[in-house]
Amino acid sequence: MCPWFRRRCRTLPECTRYARVLSARAPTGWTDVASFSSSAPGKLFLLGEYAVLHGAPALLAAVDRRVTVTVIPAGSWRLHAPSVGIQHLDLDEEGRLPATLDAHTRSTLRLFDAVRVAVRACTAGSGPFEISMDSSSFVRDGHKLGLGSSAAVASALTAALAEASGLHLDRQALFTLAHSAHRAAQHGTGSGGDVAASVYGGLLSYTVETPPVQMQWPSDLSLVAVITGAGSATTDLVGRVNDFAVQNPAQHDQDLARLIRLAHSAHSALADRDGFLRLVDDYFTALALLDAHAQAGIVTERHLELRAVAERAGGVFKTSGAGGGDVGLAFSASGAPAERLESALADAGASVVPLEFGAPGARL
Repeated sequence: MCPWFRRRCRTLPECTRYARVLSARAPTGWTDVASFSSSAPGKLFLLGEYAVLHGAPALLAAVDRRVTVTVIPAGSWRLHAPSVGIQHLDLDEEGRLPATLDAHTRSTLRLFDAVRVAVRACTAGSGPFEISMDSSSFVRDGHKLGLGSSAAVASALTAALAEASGLHLDRQALFTLAHSAHRAAQHGTGSGGDVAASVYGGLLSYTVETPPVQMQWPSDLSLVAVITGAGSATTDLVGRVNDFAVQNPAQHDQDLARLIRLAHSAHSALADRDGFLRLVDDYFTALALLDAHAQAGIVTERHLELRAVAERAGGVFKTSGAGGGDVGLAFSASGAPAERLESALADAGASVVPLEFGAPGARL
């Protein structure tokens, strides 16, 4: 069933008929366009990790690292994704991955295939296309930065492939379709906050199954992202926390209740810089406590070192997203305090990732 049209259509034939109606409404001559290109930004979870999976709001910011996708009508299906080592991969007549593909490459392209399936279910089997994807801005010195490249790929690829197929999506429809594909590729895990940030952009308050709310970043609050490790898999970390919930449900519920309570304070706390900094520190403390009980690997020794560095410099440090390696966040008052914090982080060997926050969302 088409995940976008499920409220309109109960069966794939109905979905197909509706898609044909949409295609008929496409601008005259759209099939003559040489290519369809889109881009989508990465993201940072600022607050609400893990709690968002239990109905609490999360605070996310889109960042100015973008995935770009180009889709060109062609005589056969072909995929180019040099950022992940895929060069000129010929697909079958339906755009499916070759049966002879090795397991590692198939795993790498699981998200591409999930998006292809989701879009084609809504577009009466359109294609063939030649597709190029570039996520190189999400890697630094061979290290994946943990800025939500998979969510950005899901958003940009869904937008370009749908548009090339004559399916014109507004932001809510794009989010729904991209999120369904992203969840399928991640075996049903994830809140969708990262996809929401990629689709809508800006600074968002996001709650599962609720339209995101655009927020304003306080002018007197500074934020920098720093590399904290060699990267980690979100699904692994979330899976370990889920295992902990089965093994010790009472402790898990107590730890999550603390995170949920704090996450609900984020919206109002943004109006008070010092109050927000205290909230960030409290949230990291609560995450560390959950991790101490779950032994999931959310908080590393490097995180604790950088927290101490930030505290001595008058700032606050926390993990971002699922935690583990990837990037951490350092907050402070703007101006001289922010300069002191960045200097202290540099002296501690922390590599700051140059980012602008509140980037525009997915666009064609």
